Amino acid sequence: MLLVRFYVPGRGVRVGVVEDGDIVDVSEIGRRRISTILQLFRAAERDGTNVEGYIMRRIGRRRIKRYAYSELDTNPSRSRPHLVLPIDPPEVWGAGVTYTISRDAREFETKAHGIYAMVYQAERPELFLKATKGRCVGPRQPICIRSDSRWTVPEPELCFIVGFKGEIIGYTGGNDVSARDIEGENPLYLPQAKIFKGSCSIGPAIITSDEMDNPSNVGIRMEIQREGQVIYQGETSTSKMKRSVYELLKYLIKDNPIQAGTVCMTGTGIVPPDDFTLRDGDIVKITFDRIGSLVNPVLQL
Repeated sequence: MLLVRFYVPGRGVRVGVVEDGDIVDVSEIGRRRISTILQLFRAAERDGTNVEGYIMRRIGRRRIKRYAYSELDTNPSRSRPHLVLPIDPPEVWGAGVTYTISRDAREFETKAHGIYAMVYQAERPELFLKATKGRCVGPRQPICIRSDSRWTVPEPELCFIVGFKGEIIGYTGGNDVSARDIEGENPLYLPQAKIFKGSCSIGPAIITSDEMDNPSNVGIRMEIQREGQVIYQGETSTSKMKRSVYELLKYLIKDNPIQAGTVCMTGTGIVPPDDFTLRDGDIVKITFDRIGSLVNPVLQL
C-alpha cells in the first residue's frame, strides 16, 4: 500500500492512500482523526491487522473524498492542496559508501586516500546522523546549497522507516544533499558536509514493507534540469548495494535508542561527474520504483 500526507486549506494535514492515480483521504476512518503515518500504523496494530486490512475494513461502503494525485503534486501553497513530507522523522540517519561508485567518488574527493576503501570493506557500515525534522523538506520544497560550498550534489537514496519495535515498516525516497568539497577537505568535516538547512528531502510517498517485494532490487533514476533543459541523467538499482537494508538496520538500532518514525537513508549509487555542482534554480527529479518521483527545486543559501 502506498501512503502519502497532504495539506488541504481549512482542513490541515491529511493522510491518504494512492489508488489508480488518485489519493483517497483516510484521515477520518478511525475513531480518532489520523494526521500522521505512525498514527495509522498504531491504529492498525491495535486492530490486530496490517495497514491495508485496517483501511479496507474501515472504509467499507463509505463515500471517501478523493483527490487527483497529479493535482496535489504541485508547488506548496497555503491556498491549495499539495503533498507534504510523508512522515515527520524525529531523526534521519545516513549510511555511507554502500555502493562501489560512492566509494570511488569519496576516494577521489578526499585528501585522506584509502579511508573510504577501508569503510567499504569493513564489517561495520558507516552510519551518521543526517537530519532532524526541521532540516527536512518534502515534495516540491527547495533543497539547499550551503553558502560556504562550491561543490554540492544530490544523492538519490532508498530510505527505510523504523517502526515501534525496531522493525522496518516502510520505504520511501530520499535526497541526501551533500557538500563534496567540504567532505573532501577532511573526513571529520562530514557533519558540516551533510547537515544544514534543506539538506534532506524525503518522499513523495511511503510503501509499506509488506508491499515492497524486494528492497534489494529497487530501480532509482535521477535527472537534473537547468533553465528548462535536462543537464544530467543517471540511474542505478539497490541490487548494486554492498549491504542490505537489514544489515544497516541491525547496526543502526544496536545500543542506540531509535524512535519510531526514524528514517535511514541507505547510500547513493548515482554520482554526477566530478565537474558538476548544483546551482540556484536547478530542479532535481528522483524516481523510485513503486514509490514515485521526488521533485525539488534548488536554493542557494
